Amino acid sequence: MKFNELALACAATLPALACAQSVTLYGVVDTGVEYVNRIGASNNSVVRMSSLSGTVPSRWGLRTTEDLGGGLKANAVLESGFSPDSGVSNQGGRLFGRQAWVGLSGSWGQISLGRQYTMLFWSMLDSDVLGPNTFGSGSLDTYIPNARADNAIAYKGKFGALTIGATYSFGRDAVNAGPSPAGTNCAGENPADHSACREWSAMVQYETSRFGVAAAYDVLRGGSGAFAGLNTSEKSDQRLSLSAYALLDKTRVGVGWLRRDNEGSPAGLSDLWYAGASHDLTPAINVAGQIYYLRYHGNGNRAMLYALRGTYNFSKRTLVYATAGYINNDGQLALSVSSGSAGANPLPGASQLGAMVGIKHVF
Repeated sequence: MKFNELALACAATLPALACAQSVTLYGVVDTGVEYVNRIGASNNSVVRMSSLSGTVPSRWGLRTTEDLGGGLKANAVLESGFSPDSGVSNQGGRLFGRQAWVGLSGSWGQISLGRQYTMLFWSMLDSDVLGPNTFGSGSLDTYIPNARADNAIAYKGKFGALTIGATYSFGRDAVNAGPSPAGTNCAGENPADHSACREWSAMVQYETSRFGVAAAYDVLRGGSGAFAGLNTSEKSDQRLSLSAYALLDKTRVGVGWLRRDNEGSPAGLSDLWYAGASHDLTPAINVAGQIYYLRYHGNGNRAMLYALRGTYNFSKRTLVYATAGYINNDGQLALSVSSGSAGANPLPGASQLGAMVGIKHVF
């Protein structure tokens, strides 16, 4: 939705150069009813309205671009995440918790400042076929769909088929709403400890019209009082991602590997492999599925997650979906099949089934 009234008023009163600006309001509302079984020691089950989605997280935002001339543009994004089941703000209650940045762009790429995605997010975006599905990669590593940093400087440039990017954050998470991806109590920007709560990431990506490959490295440093065991700046949580995808007529396939070295956790080193595919049965009907395998080194902790989703598009803006997931934990792992809500974990080493039906509308 463009604010045409603003553009007309501008054109009537200011020079043409100053009016070369657009403001877009956009958003997604996605929610559904979820079932999860074998919760806790009593093996209870629950039916609930999910706070997350079966396709993409709900959000609304404002995007603005101004042409400054000579190929230079000013850009800004303010994007707010929310839970449709209750209407509350996500990302630890931030007003614009998904994105809040301003920057300049040209043929050389874009530099932006603010709260924004790290390069790990961009590197896995196309290869992780189900993406932020409530039964997906976020159930095994909650950082994957929440790879953002406060106080960040980012660069991203595309040169033909090659894209390179990097981020650096002076204090990656200023919200105390955890321990969770929504807030890890690691504000940083500490004159007494310049390494505290820093984040940096780098990415290289090669894409054609038929396939793409990407590699990314993401480092989160700890700080005094930070959650999840990263309680000093000497500790870090590091992820290395290698991924690829291919487009085959009506089918998209993706594969990837994520190595994680978490110095804040006794579990330490782990590997996450995934492979998935999405196929258009008709212009309106799509089916997608993915398999994930998580393995920790030095112990018997591992998990297999199987996920399947079908969607029916009424239009370009509205669809309904049904999705299901099954997780099998081994060792002492007690990961829930669902990343939709907290408190749905099974017993260590147990399996769990989840299912969800919902609707998504884009504006």
